[in-house]
Amino acid sequence: MSLGESCRVRLIQFRDDQNRVAVAALDGNDGWHVRDAGSVYALALQAIRDATGLADLAHAHRGNPVDLLQLAEEGRLLAPIAHPDPAHCHLAGTGLTHLGSAEGRDQMHKAASGGHVTDSMRMFLMGVEGGKTPDGSPGVQPEWFYKGDGTALIGPDADLPSPDFALDGSEEPEIAGIYIIGDDGTPYRLGFALANEFSDHITERGNYLWLAHSKLRHASLGAELLLGDLPADIQGTSRIVRDGETLWEKPFLSGEANMSHSIANLEHHHFKYGLFRQPGDVHVHFFGTATLSFADNVETREGDMFEVSAPPFAVPLRNKLKRMAPEKVEVKAL
Repeated sequence: MSLGESCRVRLIQFRDDQNRVAVAALDGNDGWHVRDAGSVYALALQAIRDATGLADLAHAHRGNPVDLLQLAEEGRLLAPIAHPDPAHCHLAGTGLTHLGSAEGRDQMHKAASGGHVTDSMRMFLMGVEGGKTPDGSPGVQPEWFYKGDGTALIGPDADLPSPDFALDGSEEPEIAGIYIIGDDGTPYRLGFALANEFSDHITERGNYLWLAHSKLRHASLGAELLLGDLPADIQGTSRIVRDGETLWEKPFLSGEANMSHSIANLEHHHFKYGLFRQPGDVHVHFFGTATLSFADNVETREGDMFEVSAPPFAVPLRNKLKRMAPEKVEVKAL
């Protein structure tokens, strides 16, 4: 069930003049502070309990004007969702969901398969054949991965940490669905956000069974939460900027017109598990991509700027790659 109408209303979270989290709504070039909303999370819970839509609630609490671009220039934009307890925010995703998404993955895994058809290609073809059903019933299940909890989620302009043990840190430009679980266990979709589902592709290439390890990294969300349905054809750009110059740039496509699975099918195969329907929990679900700089043999470095942009989102998602210091982890017996 969606908490938004078929509109282009977007919600953002930002730091106000007192450094508190505030919420604003945007409708075209019109933006306003949403009064009495301490967070998008709180606003969503209120919408569920009032049996109303997020856009309607944002209009009902219209406050002073807000300028999105000014907030962006001042570095005050935050990720559009957070849970008060990060352990109750779940990051997960699906791969091989986009038309063309198998090519880069197949190249990574073909050497290990001895030239045979890889499991990645088989999974992709299963999605092409059964990821969208004529009657909207559940289709074939996609590849699925766990990415972390809310401690691994960052917003626009924040550094994107890569652990010291990582072999690679590369972008994955995507769209993410944002969800909250109602008091009765019903999943509600708040909307969609730009995302960088950051991964370690060298680790994944070493053995596809290391995919789970390669995905346990931070991820970033763009500032805007797009309410309503996702446009069928998202046409964006992914680029890497190094020392002020564009190192690599390619278009990326998303939306169901460019996908082998329907959004509803991906949602079904995530929320069919009761584990993911715990009241009050937040879910950020990454829908996959077909565009990777790693597939073009780009080697990222600390300080590289990842940029993901796509209409109808007005503000690009930008994050700098930062290598984390080594950590000594010791397991102690009690």
